[in-house]
Amino acid sequence: MEEIKINFENDNLLVLEKPAGMVVTNENGQGKETVEEWLLKNRLGMGLRRQGIGHRLDKGTSGLLLVAKTEKYLNFLKYLFKERKIIKRYLALVSGEVSIDGVIEMPIGRNRRAFGRFKVREDGKISKTLFKREGLIYFLGKKYSLVSIDLKTGRTHQIRVHFQYLGWPLVGDRTYGGEMNLGMVRPFLHATEIEFRNPEGNLMHFESKIPADLRSILMKMGYEDRS
Repeated sequence: MEEIKINFENDNLLVLEKPAGMVVTNENGQGKETVEEWLLKNRLGMGLRRQGIGHRLDKGTSGLLLVAKTEKYLNFLKYLFKERKIIKRYLALVSGEVSIDGVIEMPIGRNRRAFGRFKVREDGKISKTLFKREGLIYFLGKKYSLVSIDLKTGRTHQIRVHFQYLGWPLVGDRTYGGEMNLGMVRPFLHATEIEFRNPEGNLMHFESKIPADLRSILMKMGYEDRS
């Protein structure tokens, strides 16, 4: 597993780059390999709930994570997330030919037949995902789409559930029927950008490049980023 990296730090905020395979909080008795434990060990966020962690990423998802260093800033982050004033963008590789762009607005709830899984269901919570196709890849007789995603709500497994529902499961996502023959051992999903305005009204924008394991898959498939 890769190490946690610090993307940005000041007196109020810490922006981390979480590696894939690491759980964010200790709530389920996960123990040492968590972001929360790393913060404790490095004496960051001491005394704050969850050591100041402002939101979560799935264990298999890599990328940007916001951590408050003060109680006041933690409350501010909670307000931003509640009011949907934070922009969160992701990059995913899915099976199939995705539309050029679109909006997925389907409610999500627990899958009562499969513990720990979620699904689109009428009585679920409102969930909204915007996406844009960045590239179409042909590899070994199959089509794959590289997709940038703007997450408007933050439901558990939202991106994975929404794309699986439309027949475009994430590559490497065993839980939701993703392609497992490309060498991926986790879902191809990376939190690439976070943007919001701080209490003084200044724009805060953070970016994270995709990690080596995801880059290697794209290279294997012959994809070149021409942006």
